[in-house]
Amino acid sequence: MIDPTLLPLLACPRCDDRPPLADEGAWLRCTVCHWRYRVEDGIPNLLPDEALPPDENDER
Repeated sequence: MIDPTLLPLLACPRCDDRPPLADEGAWLRCTVCHWRYRVEDGIPNLLPDEALPPDENDER
């Protein structure tokens, strides 16, 4: 889980318009492209090369 005061400052590094990220516990998910970024010990890993692509079930 990420600190709720930090979440509004974070944005998707893959999208040019830098949309916000949604907190999903162990993951942050982009609200536009739906790529997922791991959160480990409260620290988000926003490296695009380590992000996971959207699930097949994600709505676009």
